[in-house]
Amino acid sequence: MPLGDLWLGVCMADTGTPFRPDGQTLSEACNMGYARGRCPRFPVAAAADAVRFCISGDSGDLVQVMYAIEQNHHPRAHGTVEYARSSGTFGAGKLDAHLECQARAYIASYLRRKPAAA
Repeated sequence: MPLGDLWLGVCMADTGTPFRPDGQTLSEACNMGYARGRCPRFPVAAAADAVRFCISGDSGDLVQVMYAIEQNHHPRAHGTVEYARSSGTFGAGKLDAHLECQARAYIASYLRRKPAAA
């Protein structure tokens, strides 16, 4: 799972009409990325098809998260952000609202498996 777990949520592909996808759509498209051509709500002109995350560091309070935004299975953009366990906030590196929501889901899955750094 790209976000670590299967997640429920609201589709924001059309920001004017938020939509709750059914379970099959969530598991086959929304949670996996690359919904272009498989989901009728996916914006034709979208600049990205998927976002991938990985933990690049975990020391005490700070967790470093790397991300790659993909289009047609190629990196389009990438970056690193820091997440503070104590405050539940992102520090270095700025994310737009949608990317931050996905990063929070990824971090939640990670912290569920590894609550504190050794």
